[in-house]
Amino acid sequence: MKRLSYIFALCLMISAFSVSYAQKGKTEKKIIKTIDQNTEYYTNLLKEAVNINSGTMNFEGVHQVGELFKKELEALGFEAQLTSGEAFNRSGHLIARHNGKKGPKFLLIGHLDTVFEPNSPFQEWNMKNDSIMNGPGVADMKGGDVIIILAMKALKEAGVLDDMSIEIIMTGDEEKSGSPLNLSKKALTEGAEWADIALGFENADGDPRTIVTSRRGSLGWTLEVEGKAAHSSQVFSEKVGTGAIYETSRILTSFYNELSNEPNLTFNPGFIIGGTQVAMDEDGGGGSAHGKTNVVAQSTIVRGDIRAVSTEQLDQAQKTMQRIVTENYPQTKATLTFSEGGYPPLTRTDGNTQVLTNYNQVSQDLGFGSVTAVNPRNAGAADISFTAGYVNMAADGLGLSGADDHTINETGNLNMLPRQVKRAAVLMYRLSQK
Repeated sequence: MKRLSYIFALCLMISAFSVSYAQKGKTEKKIIKTIDQNTEYYTNLLKEAVNINSGTMNFEGVHQVGELFKKELEALGFEAQLTSGEAFNRSGHLIARHNGKKGPKFLLIGHLDTVFEPNSPFQEWNMKNDSIMNGPGVADMKGGDVIIILAMKALKEAGVLDDMSIEIIMTGDEEKSGSPLNLSKKALTEGAEWADIALGFENADGDPRTIVTSRRGSLGWTLEVEGKAAHSSQVFSEKVGTGAIYETSRILTSFYNELSNEPNLTFNPGFIIGGTQVAMDEDGGGGSAHGKTNVVAQSTIVRGDIRAVSTEQLDQAQKTMQRIVTENYPQTKATLTFSEGGYPPLTRTDGNTQVLTNYNQVSQDLGFGSVTAVNPRNAGAADISFTAGYVNMAADGLGLSGADDHTINETGNLNMLPRQVKRAAVLMYRLSQK
């Protein structure tokens, strides 16, 4: 964590934010003018990127999108590279750096991949009307990537980029993280250690009146239960007990009864098999079960995830779940394991709230209305979560407004492209000033 003296100075600087910049000066007018003059070019860039299939496992396609954006950033004076993802079985990331002379250090986060692999029927953009584009990844999140690039263009043309220190990371595996996770996300954590402020360009909940100051972390879990196989006529007897399926039902019901009312905490059993014999597939996404109605079930396997808004909430929930698992029905035993790593929570901090305050002021100064924070229940895990605990200030959801992410109905609102760029570029400019 950065020195307390720097944090204090930064907060003092930002507290005067709205007073110093309540009216747009020449620099901000230049930023806005540049964005308006270049919107058509960058809209076409977005269309070109959307038409390149970059499903996470299509390494060549992800790399191709990275090359497209790398060229744009290099033209703006960034040193850019496409890294290898061989160590975590993915395409790798686009990392671009600009070393300035003063002010806070910014980490800007996007991703190159989408959920639509080459076998998807959804491959190209089309216009639903004069402003709504339907296309794979238009909102999640090639639109956000283009917003980053156009914001850099505007800052450069306004003559302020040279003084700014910025690292841009567009990951190649946000939609399906590589393994091991610590290698997949190493660039993000290293960037966060360097930076003071992290800004993510996901599209949040698709509403341009919101940004994300808190994201829930996610962690996988596996429940394995063993009972005593026997003829069903002996179920509930002292010698046989209840069997694995009854015990599994007890555990899941107890999870629900004890934890479901905890604010911003969810835990979902998404996969279950049980019977006399069970076998889970190697990838953990399926399996087989065999049994008979007149035999007490011997085994069950349940896989799910848990999402929490803070590390403390996650720890407490895990303790409760582990206690429940030990309170077994007769002749049963159960084991609950949590996956290594996972996405950490991005807990709302004073610094994150300050970004919202500043962004809200920018939006109002530009005539775009007020902005509030997304409810963490509506903000899933994302790459910016890996900056938690490193940067002084973080916010996400600065990307292109859209709807129906991860479906063939995904859309982005092209009318919102220049608006979102103006908000982001002016925010960064103001934060960069002392």
